Amino acid sequence: MLSIKNVTKYYGEHRALGDVSFDVPTGCVYGLLGHNGAGKTTLIRMITQITAPDSGQIFIDGERLVRKHIPMIGYLPEERGLYKKMTVKEHLIYLAVLRGISKKEALEKISYWLEKMSIADRENTPIEGLSKGMQQKIQFIATVLHDPKLLILDEPFSGFDPVNVAIVKQEILALKKKGTTIIFSTHRMESVEELCDEITIINRSQNVLSGRIDKIKEDHRQAIYTVKIKADKVNIPFVKVLKERKRNGVLRLDLMVEEGTEITSNALLMELMKYGEIVSFKEKLPSINDIFLKHVKPELNAQD
Repeated sequence: MLSIKNVTKYYGEHRALGDVSFDVPTGCVYGLLGHNGAGKTTLIRMITQITAPDSGQIFIDGERLVRKHIPMIGYLPEERGLYKKMTVKEHLIYLAVLRGISKKEALEKISYWLEKMSIADRENTPIEGLSKGMQQKIQFIATVLHDPKLLILDEPFSGFDPVNVAIVKQEILALKKKGTTIIFSTHRMESVEELCDEITIINRSQNVLSGRIDKIKEDHRQAIYTVKIKADKVNIPFVKVLKERKRNGVLRLDLMVEEGTEITSNALLMELMKYGEIVSFKEKLPSINDIFLKHVKPELNAQD
């Protein structure tokens, strides 16, 4: 759906993006991750044609990105903007018509989405009379009302309570199921784990990691295992005990196989069984948050 090819952008002497490239497959949720100032917003502004790259190219649906593609894109910015004196219905009709939807079709779509988002009883309420969470819902509806093929969500859960976060997550997954391609920019790594198929991490204006989440986690395995065993002590050569605690006769251990040691999970399990009865045994894969910190703050990892 979207290809970013060697995109570079400067603002004066400041390099906002430097030779960034990645591909977003059709029909997936794609996480765009990075700390504040990394270059994510600059890239989003180029995809939405608010600004243009100094060099490199952006392709959408196999074609070089130009103005005719704007109707294909829905963009929910981190900084929200609503016309507070308008009613909910007036506001949504206005934005729908701007995107080329007839008033009749707009009313049908608005009714559908207000019902879906549990806010149908507020259609004649002025925007300024809504809570922040309800205003967020209206902004989300306005973004998806024209059925965009590419949906860009920048911190979409900001201001939502857990119930409304769950509602919007459900709608994001429903849109994905329909074939919508979604770029999801956020600092909430638990949401990335839950929703995203692939990610790109941008650090200091450069792409430092891209790929499928499952493959990235596999590549970042550290041979760390969480074990519960009915034993007094465990001492296996070349296996480091990171954490150890005992409760009700069960020893819980976080173990790390030392680098360079050739030992499989099955072999480690066999060694552990020599010490007592195994209650549970599980490899601990790194979280996306762990991987993110490793790539954006290497100096902190060096200190650790």
